Amino acid sequence: MSSMRMEMSPRLQQQMKLAPRMIQSMEILQLATTDLQERIEKELGENPALELAEKAPRDQDDPGEAETIDRFDPDGPIVHDRDSELDFKRLEALDKDWDHHFNEDHRPSRAATDEAGDKKLDALQNMAARGQSLQDYLEEQIPFLDLAPEQHDIIEYLIANLDERGYLDNKSTPLVDLAASYGKPVTIEELEIVLELLQKLDPPGIGARDLKECLLLQLTPQMPHVDLLRAIILHHLEDVACNRLPVIQKRTGAEIATIQEAIETLTQFDPKPGSRFASENTRYVIADIIVERNDEGEYTVRLTEDWLPTIHINRTYLEKFRDKGVDPRTKEYLRRKIQAAQWLIESIEQRRATLEKVTKAIVSHQKAFFERKQDYIEPLKMQQIADQVKVHVTTVSRAVDEKWVQTPRGVFPLKRFFGGGTKNEVTGEDVAWEKIKQKLLELIAGEDKSNPLSDEDIMNRLQETGYPVARRTVTKYRKMLKIPSSRQRKDWAVQP
Repeated sequence: MSSMRMEMSPRLQQQMKLAPRMIQSMEILQLATTDLQERIEKELGENPALELAEKAPRDQDDPGEAETIDRFDPDGPIVHDRDSELDFKRLEALDKDWDHHFNEDHRPSRAATDEAGDKKLDALQNMAARGQSLQDYLEEQIPFLDLAPEQHDIIEYLIANLDERGYLDNKSTPLVDLAASYGKPVTIEELEIVLELLQKLDPPGIGARDLKECLLLQLTPQMPHVDLLRAIILHHLEDVACNRLPVIQKRTGAEIATIQEAIETLTQFDPKPGSRFASENTRYVIADIIVERNDEGEYTVRLTEDWLPTIHINRTYLEKFRDKGVDPRTKEYLRRKIQAAQWLIESIEQRRATLEKVTKAIVSHQKAFFERKQDYIEPLKMQQIADQVKVHVTTVSRAVDEKWVQTPRGVFPLKRFFGGGTKNEVTGEDVAWEKIKQKLLELIAGEDKSNPLSDEDIMNRLQETGYPVARRTVTKYRKMLKIPSSRQRKDWAVQP
């Protein structure tokens, strides 16, 4: 019978732990300007050691807050007198450097408060009002229908069960299920009668149970080639998607030109008539960085920080912390709050400096892009920028994540300027994959539409001009650019 026993033995183990200060710095660096604004406002609400301050012009030659906040040891104990004296000296220096930020009543100035309030009001005024819903729009049309009282209840019930497309989805909720959950005795036939009335309402195609019914509901007798259109909807939607016009010609007897005219009419139909009423959470892009060209032809980089609240540490908390008569528990509380405020301010300063350095390095590498056109973008890896700025590559990745830059050529995501490339075997120059995509677009734009280029044809032509790309690469980029296959691009009305 085996025995169980406990033993203790030493074991060496390497483990890396990130300090909370470092974690916060990484989080702040990764935030876009709008997200950083929300983070600051949240911290202002949770940390009484933080205050709003008036915005003052930044002196680029004065490191200011970024240096002073490092003087407070975040890990040092505060409850002992010797350590407290050390922190008093640090806070004296901190107070001296930041004295111009504070006013007499230890509160944010009226101007700072008004400025913050005005910005919030502007943001509220720029918010779009709630649009009319599909259900509201349809219910407004009900009085124009000649309905019995019980039919009125049924049509409202059907309207409430429409999905965002405007469909009464026959797969997820067939009429038999709707009849069972109506709450009153109702037959399938009664639901179908009311559904036909619902399908007469605007927008055309509403209340359909599938795509075919939605398109058929949008047919009118006055449309040209209406019979051909009906046949295409009923039997040839897949052939239209795959550009198999000869198949449609063979089965309908119509000429290719007539089929193309019918398909052109069909493209005017709305396959999701209810989607126009769907609420859209539009995300407006706000540039985090602005790149401008000065009179000397050089590019300058600055951060857009007008929306960011300017913050500092509450003077009352600093003075309270310096008071030697404060009990240890209160002093520890004050220490933690002041420390959290310092970390936040330091992280914001570090984010600012890192973003400026990274963007300047990117601009210096991509100068041709700013001065010429899109296909002049150079191959660039994040490691190159990291080496130049002397930071880790993950720092560069966080710095450019979700950041947008406003340039003389438009607004672009900062990640847009990174990408691999290859070497042109004819010229020997390094070529970004972005430039190869542009060449692919040019080849397809100039192809013979009666005999479009296959992916292999495109590969061969690119290789002839020195671009060593594989066919699978061409296929991948074509799909990324949402370009149909050669079969789908073929124009059957053009004779070779």
